[in-house]
Amino acid sequence: MSSFKKLDIKVYPKTGPEITPDYVYWKKLRDPVLVKEFGPIDYIDFSPIEPYHFAVTCSVRVQVYNPITKLVVKNLSRFRENAHGATFRSDGKLICAGGDEGAIKLFDVSTKSMLRLFKGHEGPVYRTFCAHNRPQITSFSDDKTVRIWDIPTEKNLITFAEHTDYIRAGALNPNLPDLVLSGSYDGTVKLYDTRMEKLILSVNHGHPVESVLFLPAGGVFLSAGGTCIKIWDTISKGKLIGTISQHHKTITSMQLASNNNRLLSAGLDRHVKIYDISTYKVVHTMDYPNAILSLGVSKTDDTVVAGLVDGLVCVSRMEDKDKIDKKEKKKVSQKYKSFTHNEKVDVIIEDENVEKISRYDYYLKKFQYSKALDEVLRPYFVNKTPEITVEVIMELLRRKALERVFKDRDNKFLIQILKFFNKNITDYRFTRVLIIAFNVFLDVYQDRINTMPMEVLTYFNFLNQKLKEEVDLGEKLGELAGCMSMLLVAGDTTSSNENGYELKNLVASADAQKDLIVQIS
Repeated sequence: MSSFKKLDIKVYPKTGPEITPDYVYWKKLRDPVLVKEFGPIDYIDFSPIEPYHFAVTCSVRVQVYNPITKLVVKNLSRFRENAHGATFRSDGKLICAGGDEGAIKLFDVSTKSMLRLFKGHEGPVYRTFCAHNRPQITSFSDDKTVRIWDIPTEKNLITFAEHTDYIRAGALNPNLPDLVLSGSYDGTVKLYDTRMEKLILSVNHGHPVESVLFLPAGGVFLSAGGTCIKIWDTISKGKLIGTISQHHKTITSMQLASNNNRLLSAGLDRHVKIYDISTYKVVHTMDYPNAILSLGVSKTDDTVVAGLVDGLVCVSRMEDKDKIDKKEKKKVSQKYKSFTHNEKVDVIIEDENVEKISRYDYYLKKFQYSKALDEVLRPYFVNKTPEITVEVIMELLRRKALERVFKDRDNKFLIQILKFFNKNITDYRFTRVLIIAFNVFLDVYQDRINTMPMEVLTYFNFLNQKLKEEVDLGEKLGELAGCMSMLLVAGDTTSSNENGYELKNLVASADAQKDLIVQIS
């Protein structure tokens, strides 16, 4: 007598994102911890020194958080009106911030005391930056001016008034501190040289500019506004190098990460896109629960913080390397069980020649067909591996046992099997098999349908509606196939036939379902 042969389950390719090194790297970010603030998060900036605290500008305060504990360690609240754009100095010891009062305030992080107050702007100041290696602050205001301030004397050294609308974005060149970049709601980005005290370059972004950023070398800068990011070359007098358009709502923030090899952009569409700087192609996407106004990334990429329009601060941390190592060790310890007897270690190795069979195979082997079907209708199989359920149904059809399995079942089973049909009958992988199985089911219960409880009939109605929608879709695809054939008939015959054949394949499952509607109705 031949031995029992297990079911050969067809493995379908899993759909999902392509597994790349970037995908693996950024997936190490754990689920964000949500911290509620008092209003929309205006700006987020990370300290350039360890332990990489980050400053959150929101409402009438600037709060400095510890990225590990997610707790506030410093609270700067010397503002009567809304604060804007708080940033750390390059040594992490000072923070400068603007606000609706029109003044720039400089704070000592350790003592929380206000060291300097710079007055002169006639409108709210939205962005402020401490210059690299020099005692100066650059501010960008709604009064349409960019100003350079001297920290020791609190004097306004230079004023640029080239824009015609609010200035909400600014950046300093990391390698050439004399170059200042500003972005305005007039749709332009302007580059100034503080040595000559004049405008040296102006480009038109085409939309109100929300964020500007210098790339590490300093010869290229980015502008974000509307749904696109534009790349400009300063050496060739503002030549447009390229355009990135991956968001479908306004982009609000840009940051560099991974040692300046990756660009992150956040927008009102709730997405953070990560690009490879060398190709400007998207390598990963992160989703958030609401529109993103600000974004911050720590120097080592171990913390990513997003500020949302509803006042939530989302703090995501990378998995600790120690924890990853522990997980790997745990996997190894689970693979091999060891026991110590008299200071000797016996390692139990499973016999590879012993072939284990699953419970549903065991029931099929014993000809207990009803139990086999009940087993694969459990939630685990239905939700995680429906192909196994379909394979068992195919085997029961092959053995001509499906009709016997369907007979005289209780309402609980009827609801289970109808739920499975509802969920999977329109899946192109299972359509043909489930149509045959459902025909068998109708043959068994056609005399009892009118006497079935309402909860069972509800699932019949759901299935009827779903199949009607599929047939309507099939008819529309058939019309599309005809239109495509007419459009391609003047072209290459082979190409036309191939395209028409592919479209006909799309409607095949819908055509096969038409016969069911009459029976279900």
